[in-house]
This record gives sequence, structure tokens and C-alpha cells, in this order.
Amino acid sequence: MSTLAHTMMTAARSADSGLASPGELDRYPFGEAPPADRVGAPAWDGADPELGRVSRRAAGSRGRGLHGQLVQQLGQMIVSGDLGADRPLVPEEIGQRFEVSRTVVRESLRVLEAKGLVSARPNVGTRVRPVSDWNLLDPDIIEWRAFGPQRDNQRRELSELRWTIEPLAARLAAGHGREDVQQRLSDMVEIMGHAMGQGDALTFARADSEFHSLLIQVAGNRMLEHLSGIVSAALQVSGGPVAGCERPTEASLAHHGRILDALAGGDGAAAEAAMRQLLTVHPEVERVVPAPREH
Repeated sequence: MSTLAHTMMTAARSADSGLASPGELDRYPFGEAPPADRVGAPAWDGADPELGRVSRRAAGSRGRGLHGQLVQQLGQMIVSGDLGADRPLVPEEIGQRFEVSRTVVRESLRVLEAKGLVSARPNVGTRVRPVSDWNLLDPDIIEWRAFGPQRDNQRRELSELRWTIEPLAARLAAGHGREDVQQRLSDMVEIMGHAMGQGDALTFARADSEFHSLLIQVAGNRMLEHLSGIVSAALQVSGGPVAGCERPTEASLAHHGRILDALAGGDGAAAEAAMRQLLTVHPEVERVVPAPREH
């Protein structure tokens, strides 16, 4: 199986961050870890002491309140290495530390398990899993890695992944001449141009993200379509918390325009070439493409 095919299959299995179903909550009973495990239980020194109070005022990660905030906090701690592989996570201690209910803890652990960050087994308890088990294409994990100690590796890997995915998507999209899609893409380029003139990096980034995600979605390949969220996450984290992957420049805007023209003309080769030029504009991509990475 090719690397890209494996990537697509992994992305397709990316889990939803929804709440647990009633029967699944019992998978995380309190006191599940054996007494011996408690000796190595993590001290929560790296955690935000204000989480319990702040979470009552804010909507939480991705609008999910206490549950979302706890997922965010524990996820960041795991990805950053503050909670290393095979460390036990005792739900009772988590609930006490973060001042949240049993239900919130259990729901949060379920979400982290779906992302591959933790595992729960009878007579063993809930433990942090090694990096090799993580769903590295999950948008949350992408974000946590991008703003943690692994930020450089994460941004390089995202750039390489985009170089693999997006030129192909552009070539395929050129064969789908839908007027409504063409108009939406044109609107995004227009918004980007206006935002650049106003110095509005945030609006530019949002229109940029919409452009690239839409392009993948109309490529006519449902497996590629699953990767649109990955590209959106890459655009949001590659340039920092405000700007998207491409800083607002005339060169970036011109390359978007060339892609748009190629799509309108049904020229797949030109659309692919324009996308490669656009991605190479970004310095992070320029460092790693097209030269192969040494191992």
C-alpha cells in the first residue's frame, strides 16, 4: 500500500469529537487503576490551575464547554510530553484536579482514546499511548503539535503533506467545471485581494483556507475529500495563530488567480503547476520541496 493511500485511510478513520453514548461512559469507572499504578501517577504541575474556574465562564474548546476544555488540556499535556507514554491516568484524580464531574472526565477520556492518545483496559486502567498510536491527522492533534515542542516537525510534515495532496487535487478539480464552485473560488480570491489591501491577515487566512478546502472537496475523489480538514488545519497553524499558511502577498494572490484561471479553462496540468508554484512560495515548503529529506 502506498504512503498516500495509507494517509487517506488513516484520515478516513479520524474520530469525531462528540460525546460518549450512555453505554460507553461505564468504560472509565473511577478507581480503575490498580494501587501500584498510583505511585507513578502524574503530578499535574503542568496543568492550568485556572481551568476549573475559566471553564465555567468560557464555552470551551470547539464550543464544548467543560468537556471540550478538559480534552484540550489533557491533549496538550500528552502531546507536549508532560504526560509521557504509558503514564496512568486515574479518572478520580483528574476530576479532583480539574474540578469537573465524573461524566466530564469519562467523556473526555473517550475522545482522547478515539484520537489514539490513551487506551483503557480492564485491570490496567487508562494509560497514555506512544506517539506511534496517535491519529496524527486529527485536527486537534495537529493543532496541539503545531503549538508545542514539536512545532517545527509538525509544520514541516504538514508542508510536505500539502505538497503531495494539493497539486493532485487541483489537477482533478479542473475536470469538474461546476459554475457554482467556480464562483465560490472566485469569491475567495476576491476576498483575499480585498483583505490584503486592507492589511487584514485574518480575513485573508480564512478565505485562503476556504479556497484550498473547497478545491479538494470538488476534486471528485471521496478519499481525497477526507483530507480537506487536514489542509484547513495546516493553513491555520502553519503561519501562526493569526495568519494562514500564505502571508498576504501579491505573489500568493497571483498564484491563486492562476489556479482559478486553469480550473475555469479545464486545464488540469496548468492547475497542478500553479498549485506547486503557490506552495513553493511559502518558505517552509521551499526548504523541503522538491529535495528529498535525508533519513
